[in-house]
Amino acid sequence: MDTALMPLLLVLWIGLLARNRLVAAAATLLLVVRLANLAGVLHFLAERSLELGLLLLTVAVLAPLALDRTTLADLARLFTSLPGWLAVIGGAVATCVNGQGIGLLRDRPEVIGGLLVGTIIGVVALQGIPVGPLTAAGVTALLLRLFGK
Repeated sequence: MDTALMPLLLVLWIGLLARNRLVAAAATLLLVVRLANLAGVLHFLAERSLELGLLLLTVAVLAPLALDRTTLADLARLFTSLPGWLAVIGGAVATCVNGQGIGLLRDRPEVIGGLLVGTIIGVVALQGIPVGPLTAAGVTALLLRLFGK
């Protein structure tokens, strides 16, 4: 067996065990692409999946505007309430943290395994929601900076 498949099989197994459909589906997709010997597709996924995922996430966040669930009046009220201002601050801080995560994933890809294990622990033991490796990487980057690494 191709030893490069072992980490993906392990991730698939952990995803199934933790009932994390996204992790299991991602590992399965990569296993199929690898087994089908589609190197071009694998390189495309490695280089462009983050952008595609961010695009889809942004579409999901903006969809209420397109569906008329959020109006201009709702947006205007943002700036007249404490929850609205806190949401603006939260969005800015999260965006900054996620930006740090992109840098960490690019510069230190060896942390990906730890991010995956931590995410699974958070889902299984803490009943958390897996928001993805980008946010986890951003928090890790902040922790590394805090601890001087």
